[in-house]
Amino acid sequence: MTESELHTQERTARELLTQQPLFVGTADEVAVYWDGYERTFAVVTEDGDATTVPLAETPFDTPAQYCEHVRDERGWDVGPRIGGSIVDDLKRALA
Repeated sequence: MTESELHTQERTARELLTQQPLFVGTADEVAVYWDGYERTFAVVTEDGDATTVPLAETPFDTPAQYCEHVRDERGWDVGPRIGGSIVDDLKRALA
């Protein structure tokens, strides 16, 4: 995935979500973004198709559990860049 494709996918994610989305990672030719306010993921393909996945509509309690599911189903190419808590995310960002 090129950097310009990621920017296009981020614009699409911004249209779907309330807050500026947090880039989670790429997996199997999709980019995944997270909105902590809505507690919703945006999954955007390279060709611009997108869907939202509210965490409440999944069998998972945390974003990290959903990311583990993506790892099992698709495998991550980049990421995931989200932990079980904001503290974990900050630690990872500062490392």
